[in-house]
Amino acid sequence: MQLKVALVHDWIVSNSGSERVLLSLHELWPDAPIYTLVYDEQNAPEWTHDCDIRTTFVQKLPGATHRYKMLLSLMPKAWEAMNLTEYDLVISSCMSCCKGVITRPDALHVCYCHSPIRYVWDRYYEYLEGTDPVRRAAMKRIIPKVRQWDYLAAQRVDEFVANSDFVGNRIRKYYRRDSVTIHPASPVRVGEVCEPDDYYLVVSRFVGYKRVDLAIEACNRLRRRLVVVSSGGEEEKNLREMAGPTVEFRGEVTDDELVGLYAHAKAFLFPGVEDFGLTPVEAMSAGVPVLAYGEGGTLETIVDGKTGLFFDEQSVLSMADCIKRFEREGVALSRSEIAQHGRSFSRERFRERFGSFVAQKLEEYGVGQPRISPEATRPAAKDVAPKTSSANDRASDLVQ
Repeated sequence: MQLKVALVHDWIVSNSGSERVLLSLHELWPDAPIYTLVYDEQNAPEWTHDCDIRTTFVQKLPGATHRYKMLLSLMPKAWEAMNLTEYDLVISSCMSCCKGVITRPDALHVCYCHSPIRYVWDRYYEYLEGTDPVRRAAMKRIIPKVRQWDYLAAQRVDEFVANSDFVGNRIRKYYRRDSVTIHPASPVRVGEVCEPDDYYLVVSRFVGYKRVDLAIEACNRLRRRLVVVSSGGEEEKNLREMAGPTVEFRGEVTDDELVGLYAHAKAFLFPGVEDFGLTPVEAMSAGVPVLAYGEGGTLETIVDGKTGLFFDEQSVLSMADCIKRFEREGVALSRSEIAQHGRSFSRERFRERFGSFVAQKLEEYGVGQPRISPEATRPAAKDVAPKTSSANDRASDLVQ
């Protein structure tokens, strides 16, 4: 029996960290179709162009590929409308609502969870305070209903895999579900370890919680050269306006260009709180130390004082002090040793661990095993005379 597999991903509209994880899943199951809320072919990773991409009805709405996050109230209905009953194995790569797909009772649904929905759960009040009055009123009306649905949708998942222990704790808190942690890997292939040039590097989307503003302001204050690579975001205009003469914006770059920027950076700056954080791993894989805010998934990847340094407060002053400390003291490991540590989070290791986990669960759940008809399990009839029995005997037989 050949297993029928489907991959499910919230949306494919850029080449961010979650799409890089999706690539690793696609490499494990290259023939599996990819179901997604909306697909923006122009901005999606190039590798998706040859994939079997299947979208929800939201794709047909005007401007949906750009305003999809504003359509949160439609997402539960969109995902529940996707008919996945032909599949034996469903792998969802989820940071929003796609885990809510409905699968067959005898199918296995494994959710690789990047995060419970941030603006629905732990960061709800932060998002609420940071938006305008109209959106705030809409959030207060919509989010409680989505929160209830999201909890119930999480109960449909057979097995959760978290991208970090940090996320695993939130899965337990909000969904009351256990998970195993399998750290993701970036498909960006780094080259040889190089001598550093005199610049710091940020690779990030321009969204508020990434706190790119801290890196820009710290380098403004210290007059340090900073190269910023980004695929855009709602904060781009503000960040460009605050940038001083030592800050250079590169926009979106190719993987080859990114590898070169990583390789020659003095250090990588990471001021946000991430569920895992692929870019620090990419930087370390190139031998580059990471200066990061000490919270979230980076605590599981960066070794303080050896492969990077942590700063304690999410502030310009704290980040600037960390940069000065790095320039004064450096880190204990060489760039070659940092690269060795970073490359332990490899694509091959991820595929091996995740593939083995899924194979184990397929066996435990009996998915893909030959189905035995009820008739085949019945004992053969014996040619014996019927036995008369009392009422007590019949009652005893029923209990047994």
